[in-house]
Amino acid sequence: MIILILGLIAIMAYLGETGLIIRRFYQNSNAKTPYLAWLAVSTHLSSIALSVQHHNAFNFGFFTIGSLIALMASMLLLMTSLNKPVVQLGIVLFPLTGLMLALAMIIPQQTHRLLASNWQMNTHILSSVIAFGLLNIAALQAILLYIQNQQLKSHPPKRFIQKLPSLQTMEVLLFQMLGAGIFFLTVSLGSGFLFIEDLFAQHLVHKTVLSILAWFIFSGLLVGRSRYGWRGKTAIQWTLIGFVALLLAYFGSKLVLELILQRQ
Repeated sequence: MIILILGLIAIMAYLGETGLIIRRFYQNSNAKTPYLAWLAVSTHLSSIALSVQHHNAFNFGFFTIGSLIALMASMLLLMTSLNKPVVQLGIVLFPLTGLMLALAMIIPQQTHRLLASNWQMNTHILSSVIAFGLLNIAALQAILLYIQNQQLKSHPPKRFIQKLPSLQTMEVLLFQMLGAGIFFLTVSLGSGFLFIEDLFAQHLVHKTVLSILAWFIFSGLLVGRSRYGWRGKTAIQWTLIGFVALLLAYFGSKLVLELILQRQ
């Protein structure tokens, strides 16, 4: 019962913080400390921890993994917002996280008993989740950067765009997120090759290939930024292409196996 209550509190807090962000846009007020968002991620994380402890198992279902990754992305966004003006990105991320949590609570999925794990596998799993969370925020940043760039060409730009940081600041934040995401993606791929037996086994081969493809895309973008000054439209396009490859790597097989073929 307590797990359900914590989940419901988290969903309401995610939606409440989204409403506050929208209201600040219309009232033209400055961003404030996102207390509701911090409450949301805290109760969300607590509900997952209690569920694992209660069942001695973790649910690796499609929506549960989606909920966990969205939670990680929201936590990273909040930590980044402590010294950078990025909390406005929560207008998309927070309701999405609440939706994924709601679906994970509503749709029954198979749990898997926890096995004695080691630091190698923990490193691979944790770095994978952090990498996806960071690159998730980077993709969201790229979308907002595209909208901001288009709207600034109109006179006057919409209030939502006026509340975002400057284009230069948004681009700097984008490449910082990409750099951090690539670091953890590198750790994830490296630990996978070192510690996972038969990495190219069935159900893992497409994930491995697409993750490597995403790594090359993101890394190439950073090299292009450093050597050739790539920015603007080029940076946005390649960020989104890389994220789609990573999205398919993380969720492609789960979507097909669990939701279409009804296999676990």
